Amino acid sequence: MEALAYLFVYSLLLSLLRSSITLDTITPSQPIRDGDTLVSADRSFQLGFFSPASSKSRYMGIWYLVSSEVVVWVANRDIPLNDHSGVLRITYEGVLVLLNSTNSTVWSSNTSRTPEIPVAQLLDTGNLVVKDGNFDDPGNFLWQSFDHPCDTLLPEMKLGKNLVTGLERFLSSWKSIEDPTLGVFSIRIDPRGLPQLLSMEGAAIKFRAGPWNGLSFSGYPLRPNSIYNSTFVLNENEVYYENRLLNNSVFSRLVLNPSGLVERFTWIDRRQSWQRFLTAQFDQCENYAFCGAYATCNPDNSPICACFEGFEPKSERNWNSNDWSDGCVRRTPLECNDGDGFLKWTKLKLPDTSSSWFNKTTNLKECEGLCLKNCSCTAYSNLDVRGEGSGCLLWFGNLTDIRVFSEGGQELYLKLANSELDRIEKKKQPSKIKQASIIGSVILVTGIIILGVIAYILKNRLHSKGMSKRIDKKDWDNEGWNEDMELPIFDLTAIANATDNFSSNNQLGEGGFGPVYKGTLDGQVIAVKRLSKNSGQGSKEFKSEVQSIARLQHRNLVKLLGCCIQEDEKMLVYEYMPNKSLDFFIFDQTKSKLLDWHTRMNIIGGIARGLLYLHEDSRLRIIHRDLKASNILLDNNMNSKISDFGLARSFGGDEVECMTNRIVGTYGYMSPEYAVHGQYSVKSDVFSFGVLVLEIVSGKKNKGFCNPDHNLNLLGHAWRLWVEDRPMGLVDESVGESITQSEVLRCIQVGLLCVQHNPEDRPNMSSVVLMLSSESSLHKPRQPGFYTDSRKTDYSSSEHATYSANEISTTWFEPR
Repeated sequence: MEALAYLFVYSLLLSLLRSSITLDTITPSQPIRDGDTLVSADRSFQLGFFSPASSKSRYMGIWYLVSSEVVVWVANRDIPLNDHSGVLRITYEGVLVLLNSTNSTVWSSNTSRTPEIPVAQLLDTGNLVVKDGNFDDPGNFLWQSFDHPCDTLLPEMKLGKNLVTGLERFLSSWKSIEDPTLGVFSIRIDPRGLPQLLSMEGAAIKFRAGPWNGLSFSGYPLRPNSIYNSTFVLNENEVYYENRLLNNSVFSRLVLNPSGLVERFTWIDRRQSWQRFLTAQFDQCENYAFCGAYATCNPDNSPICACFEGFEPKSERNWNSNDWSDGCVRRTPLECNDGDGFLKWTKLKLPDTSSSWFNKTTNLKECEGLCLKNCSCTAYSNLDVRGEGSGCLLWFGNLTDIRVFSEGGQELYLKLANSELDRIEKKKQPSKIKQASIIGSVILVTGIIILGVIAYILKNRLHSKGMSKRIDKKDWDNEGWNEDMELPIFDLTAIANATDNFSSNNQLGEGGFGPVYKGTLDGQVIAVKRLSKNSGQGSKEFKSEVQSIARLQHRNLVKLLGCCIQEDEKMLVYEYMPNKSLDFFIFDQTKSKLLDWHTRMNIIGGIARGLLYLHEDSRLRIIHRDLKASNILLDNNMNSKISDFGLARSFGGDEVECMTNRIVGTYGYMSPEYAVHGQYSVKSDVFSFGVLVLEIVSGKKNKGFCNPDHNLNLLGHAWRLWVEDRPMGLVDESVGESITQSEVLRCIQVGLLCVQHNPEDRPNMSSVVLMLSSESSLHKPRQPGFYTDSRKTDYSSSEHATYSANEISTTWFEPR
């Protein structure tokens, strides 16, 4: 007992006599305890333990030596220490660990390799790094705090995303000035479309600084200053923003405070205090999408929101009540191609670019042509404003979050119907003669409309009577269709009038079923599939398509509006898809440039969700049997919709697979068991989906694929690249710099899993949707179906193949 008491007193005296230690590095033999500090070589930054404001909790962090109350980084921000017994060590494996009084790990770093001499050092930039003491090259850092920012962006710290590893560097606010716990606000680079800087509140966008235009973020023009310059880097490997000091003796920091405000501070040595240099959000117009779609926000005007010319408030009542969130809508619909033009706007903050496409080498004239040819394109602009401007930026869908600057800003070319452009031009040059002409025209047109309406009503009354006489279910019964189809029946005369008597000018294309015509019926644009008398398909396929899709409702299936069986005619009436079919884009070298990676990923996801609905969630369990690029249609926003159900078959609840002696479908998309043995199941559609995924990624057709290095089809080529650890070699060059490598690798792997030779090896669509939408590890694919190589290279054994380049581990999962 006396010995123990002596030892206790001795330890207590040592702890009382121990003074704090200032270190240059942390080594396995020299940790940092509470009271010790690690200082950068130029004595700008210090690392140690601290308690924020009046809090008693202890944290490990980094602060300025000249201003210790300004903490720029915290290690254990979510798990504080309760006393002064914390210790920061570095292990011989090169891992930093923060230990509490019970020697339990509170926080730790990570590393991918073991150094010979593990050392932790605080650099002059404020970056805490772990490295091998034998090397000083930044490329050899095992870990660095700059990869894990908190609420402060320091000079030379990157804000963005590594597109290869998936590492994202973003700022996140403290919960309060006394609590460094992860707050609700964040600042990050959104890599979708043309990357842009966002301020977020949870999952909602609070403020958008916009995309980089070569000089600054378009929504936040930066003026030249003597303190720092800014850089934005975008390539196939990473996207990030950083700033560097012009004078290293100056201290400057950008901070996201607990209330979500973004501020930049500069240290004024003469005053020994921080001075606010700028604040990011400063007026109502900085609130994201404050005025809604197709509207501009100008804080100098009253009201501050205004619709673009050619647009009008979506809700007049809400708009007049100063609720502008509904935005504006077109006064005149776009006519597409030659029927549209552009109206130039200046001094704007460019719209949200998350659904945009860009190309650095395309000039503005070519950019205009690309936008004019694509029905979904709503506007275009220069990508880079330096000099005379360069590059091309296209928008698809609604334009949101636009403001007007008094000076600066960018030019935007907004697509409008030519008739609307003419109206705007006439409005700018009014005269008495023109006003009289307009009044006369209005009277004349009004009279014509009134007469037209009267004639239309009379015609409809006669038409409805005649329709009852002609149809009266007789034609349906003759075909043996006695069940209730729950589908509108259109009169042949109405369809003929809608398509201008099936004019060749209205023909959209022709498939195995027959020609497809564009028309307008009761003000709605429609697509009419007319069964050709020479078609290889007939009443059976027609009936199958109606029965299959009439009762199905899903956003990724083309909507069947009705049908017509009258005299010798059989027709299906669908909603019109202005962007035609997927093959129109992906197999064309020019048009494929309009499909950036985000759009392709959205198309793949839409097809997957549509198939999942058909296989598992619909009232009828449907197998499509003819899934291919030409049967995937694209709407205004390039969303994918599955079409053409003429070969579809429904399954009973207990059925797993069926047999047929009549093999129908499209070679290149058929599964082996169906093409060879007539055996089909949901896994047949999964195989076709896998082919589609690989075609969308590569921009090449499976059937007829040609490569000078071998005689494989596309599936074989993809498999060969996979086992040779070169999967990125499959990617379509026209995708450009928009790709996210981790997503591309996942899509290729999912595609290969879907085209495996044995049906039981293929996942079902519920698993596919889960694979595409998560970051879970995936199963290693086996050899695809129809894999042949005339050169006899041995890639056939999946057990002997090497999988390392993609770094995706294997775990199989099925939903419960």
